[in-house]
Amino acid sequence: MTHDFLSGRRGVTLAREAMVATSHPLATASGLRILAEGGSAADAAVAACAVQCVVDPLMTGIGGDCFALVAPAGGRIQALNGSGRAAMAAAPEALLAQGLTEIPRNSPHGVTIPGAISGWSLLHRDHGRLPFARLLSDAIRYAENGYPVTPRVAWDWGRHAPAIAGEPAAAAVFLPEGRAPEVASRHSQPVLGQTLRLIAREGAAGFYRGAVARSMVRFLRAAGGVQTEEDFAAAEQVAEWLEPIRAEYRGYEVLECPPNGQGIIALLILRILEGFDLSPATPEALRIHLHAEAAKLAYHQRDALLGDPSGCPDLVQKLLGGETVSRLRGMIDPGRASRPVPGTETPHRDTICLSVVDRDGNAVSFINSIFDAFGSCLLDPATGVLFHSRGTSFRLAEGHPNRLGPGRRPMHTIIPGMLCEKGRVIMPFGVMGGHYQAAGHAAFLSGCLDMRLDPQQAIDAPRSFAYDGELQVESTIAPAVLEGLARMGHQIRIAPSPIGGAQAIRIDHHAGILIGGSDGRKDGMALGW
Repeated sequence: MTHDFLSGRRGVTLAREAMVATSHPLATASGLRILAEGGSAADAAVAACAVQCVVDPLMTGIGGDCFALVAPAGGRIQALNGSGRAAMAAAPEALLAQGLTEIPRNSPHGVTIPGAISGWSLLHRDHGRLPFARLLSDAIRYAENGYPVTPRVAWDWGRHAPAIAGEPAAAAVFLPEGRAPEVASRHSQPVLGQTLRLIAREGAAGFYRGAVARSMVRFLRAAGGVQTEEDFAAAEQVAEWLEPIRAEYRGYEVLECPPNGQGIIALLILRILEGFDLSPATPEALRIHLHAEAAKLAYHQRDALLGDPSGCPDLVQKLLGGETVSRLRGMIDPGRASRPVPGTETPHRDTICLSVVDRDGNAVSFINSIFDAFGSCLLDPATGVLFHSRGTSFRLAEGHPNRLGPGRRPMHTIIPGMLCEKGRVIMPFGVMGGHYQAAGHAAFLSGCLDMRLDPQQAIDAPRSFAYDGELQVESTIAPAVLEGLARMGHQIRIAPSPIGGAQAIRIDHHAGILIGGSDGRKDGMALGW
């Protein structure tokens, strides 16, 4: 773990007992307080996420969805699916009759019933220690009394302000005085604070039943939606525990959540890459090229095959089997870029992820999302709930496994990750960035396992993403490397903003320490004791 102290980059965070890594300092601090009070890793994850739902409102919120991988010390790892379902009256035929070929971002038809609160409730019920109300208390305080706007949040807020300027309810909350808040300004969401108070008292029922649910349904239906109070009541129990899917890479085991999330695509990319030399001796341009080619092949499979589990029941065996992996790997030319495959999904977005390890060795990788920045931009003024836009991932074409339909879950980009060695968990991790996440998981793990980087170094490494017919690259990649990629036939575009973000905590069982990394592309940090 050597570090260049003149680089301006942070080093890893080291601790012995417990650690929290998030993309916002107030979220990290809240998680640490929960751990100090005797809370579990699950408690800390919920508390940190709840805070971030308030203080980073572009990226996440209670009107979104969540996924988690939970590793109890010495126990079986579980996958939590907290993604919501489409309303039972959802009908692709009705949208096609309106002349639509896809679901617009600010349409109520892009709002599946939010699953986040159901997921938080289930995680706390089975793995929590402290009262649920305590887990939301910091978030309530920030919502009602205000919080300082951090630099990356302010930058994103300003860039995405036009998206909400035309939505009166959202603009009233997020564009005070008609503009985005500046760095260090104070912002509050008192109505959201009241809703969080109700959820703290009543649990998930406070969100999915009663006055809050009635208000959300009234708002969505007034906007043209088909959601009902019955849909919300059913969603109180929508979160469920599932068996993680897994694949080996370089002698380690990588665990992901099963479909409808795209964790299977991260595993497919890794399985393809395992057939190539990605060691430090491999030129950087070649490593980026191989990652790009593997991602293009894997994402093509995703866009054609991934959706609600009911529509792709054998997908895990089909994609991760040796025959498919060998066939796809054989399609890669190490010296030449393949023909660009245009993306068929919406542009990749941001979200939040966090990792926690508590003093008992319980580990959680947790991710919560509203998909687009400010989600659908639809905000119920009576509850302060900003709704996600996850349903825009649905297809309208007949026969597609990701087609919109009653009670169906859309293909999800958000994916927590867990790395194991010899049967023991050694790292909960996550990578933000919408569609980038599967490629980001593979790149991060290759950095750790092929390049032998520590978690912070692997997070800091320059990023690239082959998507929508071009290779997006961060400006920190050297010009000579870009020239090499161009000669291979890649269409290069400098990304206009940092690509994604990441959080990770490596558990060194031999030394008895925790090694944390938090992405400098965001505002957060890893802290522990």
